[in-house]
Amino acid sequence: MAPRPLKAALTVAAAAAVTLTAAPAQAADPDPFVWTELAGTYVATGMYGYEPYAVADGYTPTSCVPGVGYLYVNEENVGETDPEKPAALLYEKGPDGLRLVAVEWVVKAESGVTPPTMFGQTFQVRENVPDVGSGYTLHAWLYKPNPSGLFNATHPDVTCPATPAP
Repeated sequence: MAPRPLKAALTVAAAAAVTLTAAPAQAADPDPFVWTELAGTYVATGMYGYEPYAVADGYTPTSCVPGVGYLYVNEENVGETDPEKPAALLYEKGPDGLRLVAVEWVVKAESGVTPPTMFGQTFQVRENVPDVGSGYTLHAWLYKPNPSGLFNATHPDVTCPATPAP
């Protein structure tokens, strides 16, 4: 084969190999209108990026849960399905201290109560919610993109060190 057609064939083969390479799986994007609904949550929780504001507003540090982070629970908001009143704030430890990564709504699981829905998502059953017990929860990873999905219960990159909560 002449050099020019050989180069062209190799270029096409290389381009095909690159375009057909498997990319890491991503969760399906939620309905784009959910971001409009979540705007109030951003406004209400953005200041908690500075963790002392969360404590001052009644969020109590509990424990670190692998895949979730350090939970700060506000007992007054447990049972709320108001987008602006999450029951928990989720933080992860970074080089500059704690960083807000997500918010969580918690409704206590009681006999005969069906899981609530928000943002088109049904709350998930979760055992052993710190300071709550068994409950229905919904996470929104607003401050750290989650490759498993905006509303996934856990984040693959959020870990807990061997040391106790701050």
